[in-house]
Amino acid sequence: MAVHPRSSSAPRRPAAPDAPGEGRRLLVVSASMGAGHDTVAAELVRRARERGDDAHVVDVLALLPYGVGSALRRFYRGSVRHFPWAYAALYRLFLRPGAGRRPGGTPLARLAGGRLRELAERTGADVVVPVFHLGAQLTGHLRARGLLSVPSVVLVIDFAVHRQWLHPGNDHCLCLTDDVAREVRESTGTSAWTCGPVVAPEFSADAPGAAGWRGLFDRLGPGRPAVVVSAGAWGVGSHLGATVRHLTNHGILPVVLCGDNERLRREMSGTPGVVALGWVTDMPGLLHAARALIDNAAGQTAVQALAAGLPVVGYRPIPGHGADGVRRMAALGVSDVAEDETVLLGTLRRLTAPGPARTERIAAGHALFREDAMTRVAALADAERARR
Repeated sequence: MAVHPRSSSAPRRPAAPDAPGEGRRLLVVSASMGAGHDTVAAELVRRARERGDDAHVVDVLALLPYGVGSALRRFYRGSVRHFPWAYAALYRLFLRPGAGRRPGGTPLARLAGGRLRELAERTGADVVVPVFHLGAQLTGHLRARGLLSVPSVVLVIDFAVHRQWLHPGNDHCLCLTDDVAREVRESTGTSAWTCGPVVAPEFSADAPGAAGWRGLFDRLGPGRPAVVVSAGAWGVGSHLGATVRHLTNHGILPVVLCGDNERLRREMSGTPGVVALGWVTDMPGLLHAARALIDNAAGQTAVQALAAGLPVVGYRPIPGHGADGVRRMAALGVSDVAEDETVLLGTLRRLTAPGPARTERIAAGHALFREDAMTRVAALADAERARR
C-alpha cells in the first residue's frame, strides 16, 4: 500500500541571508550526496541565525568545475544502487582508515579552491565549517598553504571516521564520539572535541505529528509494532523486499522510507502489510510514533532516531562507510546489529516491547548528545575576530 502523508519530492537547501549581520559569519561547506550533509548544514544555519549570526551554505560539488561534481554524485548514486561492489572497492582504495599510502581526495578538492576562497571573502566569513569529507580536504589544503585566511572547523558526522575526513591543515574538528575525536588527534595532530550529533530540536521534543502517524499505523496494522525501515534519501538497500516480507510474516508493520526512489516505493506498495512512504517532511512525528528503526547507513536518520528515543538496529548496511558506521554504533552500545533475519526478528521483539532492554538503548542514544556544536564554532569565530 502506498501512503504519502506530508510528503514532498526533495529537501530544500537553506537559503543564504539577504545581507551580512553584525554577528559572526559562517560559511558551511556541504554536499548534495543524499540528504544527510545538507540536513546537518541546515541545522547549523538555524542555530547560527538563532544566535543572531549570519550563515551561508555552499555545495562543494557545485564548486567543482567542468561538471565534475555532478558526475561524482551520479557515479556514487549509481554505484550504491546498482553496483555496491564497485563502491566497496573504491572505499577500500581511497577511504578506508589505517596506515599505508593510498590515493587521497586533495587533488580533486584543489579544483574548487579558487571558488571557495572567493566565496569566503565575499561573505566575510569568520570561520569555514565543512560537513562533508571532500570539503574537509579542500579547507585543509587551503589552510596548509596559507590560501584561506580564516580557520576551518570540520564537523565529522560519521561514526566511523575514514581517511578523507582527515587533513592536518584544518584547525579544529568536532566529532560525534570520544573515539572519533581521539582518532582525529592521533592521525593528524589537529585539535578535536566531542559534541555529539547535530540534530534539529524537534526530534528530542514532543512531536505534534506523532498522534497522526500512530492513528495511521493502528488502522493499517492493528496490534503490530511499527518499525521504520530506512533506505536513505536515494532509496538504497539490499534485499529490502525479503526483509519486509519477513517482518510482515512475523507480526510487524514495516514502514519503508523510499526517499526519491519511486520504483522502490511502487515495489514496496505491492507488498501486503507494508507502508511505503516517499519523501517525508514530518520525520520527528514519524520517529516518535514508531517502535524501532532498521538502519543501513549509520547516517542522519539513525541519529535522528536516537534523539527521538527510538531504538536502532543495523541490518544489511550499504558497503564502505555505511557498514563501518553500523558496526561502530553497535560497538558503542547505542544500537544493535543483526547479522541475519532470525537475529533481526529477535532483536526487534526485544526492543519494541517495554522493558529494560528498550530503556537502556534509549538512554545510551540520548547520552550521545553532549554539546551544541555551534557553541564551539562560535567560540572559535570569536577568537579569530579577536586576533584581527
